[in-house]
Amino acid sequence: MASGSAAGATTSLFLYHLDYARTRLATDARGCSINGQRQFKGLIDVYRKTIMSDGIAGLYRGFGASIMGITLYRGMYFGLYDTMKPIILVGPLEGNFFASFFLGWSITTVSGVCAYPFDTVRRRMMLTSGQSMKYRSSMHAFREIVQLEGFTALFRGVTANMLLGVAGAGVLAGYDQLHRVASRRGYLFEPYQGALK
Repeated sequence: MASGSAAGATTSLFLYHLDYARTRLATDARGCSINGQRQFKGLIDVYRKTIMSDGIAGLYRGFGASIMGITLYRGMYFGLYDTMKPIILVGPLEGNFFASFFLGWSITTVSGVCAYPFDTVRRRMMLTSGQSMKYRSSMHAFREIVQLEGFTALFRGVTANMLLGVAGAGVLAGYDQLHRVASRRGYLFEPYQGALK
């Protein structure tokens, strides 16, 4: 669990600025008050304008919320699956791809819904870079969103996120099937390392 969370946090550290730029480009025309024209000309322009207005820190606005969300999601994703699998996937369900897939999708959905408010806070904080009104922290953003828009605003878009969980379920179920095939052919996996002997 901890290694999955640490891997997600490390990846985010190196790639967060790209997610920031993608989010800014995707929402560019939506918030533009000047004749509906875009604020950014492209990826490099996002970096240039953000660094000029907010410094390097502007590229990492919402990073703390992102790390909290990734840690919660990965911890639940791997922890719940590894805990529930030996309880639920027994007897006639053992080795059943569809049962494994449904368990994986359920866990992916629960994990995603629990972590989604952090993603909302992260995206909202990203969008304040270069603006006069900025959230002071993730907690400030959380309080402002709940106070001004209600608690349910933290979950806007969660349904689409739940549908994306199908991919995560496929990964878990596929891994289980590959593990079963490898075990039947005599390959043994070392515990906690996933390496073949």
